[in-house]
Amino acid sequence: MDMRTRRLLEAPLVPILALMAVPNILVMMVQTSVGLIETYFVSALGTDALAGMALVFPVVMLVQMLSAGGMGGGIQSAVSRTLGAGRRTEAGDLAWHATVLGLGLGIATSLVALPLGPALYALMGGTGGSLRAATTYASIVFGGAVLIWLFNALSAVIRGTGNMLLPAIVTFVGAVVLIPLSPALIFGWGPLPELGVAGGGVAFAAYYAAGSAVFAAYIWSGRGVLRPSRRLPDLAWGPSREILRIGVLSGIASITSNVTVIAATGFVGAAGPAAVAGYGTGARLEYLLVPLVFGLGSPIAAIVGTALGAGDHARARQAALTGALIAGVLTEAIGLAAALHPAAWLGLFGDDPVMLATGSLYLRVVGPFYGFFGFGLALYFAAQGAGRVGWPLAASLLRMGVALGGAWLASALGLGLVATFIALSAGFVTMGLVNAAAFATGRMFPSDALCSPSSTPRTLAPATGWRR
Repeated sequence: MDMRTRRLLEAPLVPILALMAVPNILVMMVQTSVGLIETYFVSALGTDALAGMALVFPVVMLVQMLSAGGMGGGIQSAVSRTLGAGRRTEAGDLAWHATVLGLGLGIATSLVALPLGPALYALMGGTGGSLRAATTYASIVFGGAVLIWLFNALSAVIRGTGNMLLPAIVTFVGAVVLIPLSPALIFGWGPLPELGVAGGGVAFAAYYAAGSAVFAAYIWSGRGVLRPSRRLPDLAWGPSREILRIGVLSGIASITSNVTVIAATGFVGAAGPAAVAGYGTGARLEYLLVPLVFGLGSPIAAIVGTALGAGDHARARQAALTGALIAGVLTEAIGLAAALHPAAWLGLFGDDPVMLATGSLYLRVVGPFYGFFGFGLALYFAAQGAGRVGWPLAASLLRMGVALGGAWLASALGLGLVATFIALSAGFVTMGLVNAAAFATGRMFPSDALCSPSSTPRTLAPATGWRR
């Protein structure tokens, strides 16, 4: 067994979790900050352009969550559990299956998002200039959706081996290039054309294309844990089914989160484009929590999957609980800070009074409940590593039902935005409590090795430099 896999099984839990999580959190924060910086530059084009990006952003995040947190979670879980069981050749074949799935799902995303997008943005409140800006930006981003899927599929393969550093380096270097490239294409700096809001989409697509190329080169170079063949092997249904078994259910859970934000945007849209911009800008902080927890959740999933692959259930549960508590504390601190000082966040993106008022109201009402979301989401990633996402899916569906049911009722009774945002807060609480109850009662993790490729704990010779 390679040293990296041994570390996941034998290293002291808190240090190895921190060692893996820190670069992963940084990379997720950088990746999200790139989108926020792009929004900052687009805001200089006016409220319509800002509202247009606010309309598209939940859909972009939906694709991100489906490809990274959903299908990517299935890929990472399959790779880590297979390596934990000592089956390196099969783990290498999973890289090919992940690539083919990423290509197919990326093409399918473009075929759905391009023709149906404009109607969706109109339902969310887009009109006139804001609708035109949304359609222009989305046509470029979703025209290259295959790049997003391929990037996240290959990144998940690498993370499944326990390597969080390479995705961090690729994302950071990409951000260094993308941050000046985006405004250069938006405003036409130097010899580059002035593309307006479309420039942000072009820079976005270029980032994912370059990152995908780097990940593919690393995986097939043989320098990592995996040794996939250079030529496409005979693809079997079994490995793809193992990825899809987890990825599809995880994807549904990701859809519920984004549908909640998209539908809430529609409820807020009745108050006009400026209100949409305010809620959308405030909700971007909520979306910022997802990559933050993902940065911690991905190492949790890798440790959980590898431990269960080796039959060490106690270590898997300890890793899940430790990570969930850390995620809950971090997200709650962010939520409270935003609730106390909403202008510090919203003022970065504009000064329209209605936008600031709506965004501040959202952060004051919903921000204090971010901790429930972070805790529940971390357990969702742990369940992905275990290959059992039924309860997290149920928690996500309940969150959507509570949040949107309450928002619809608030709209029907004319209770205003405060009641709508209270409903969104109740959804967070529901998600966190359901996942916590499922974990505490043993329903989230198996009590035996049914989800594990090996049925007995693996006995390993001591790994140099690491002790239990």
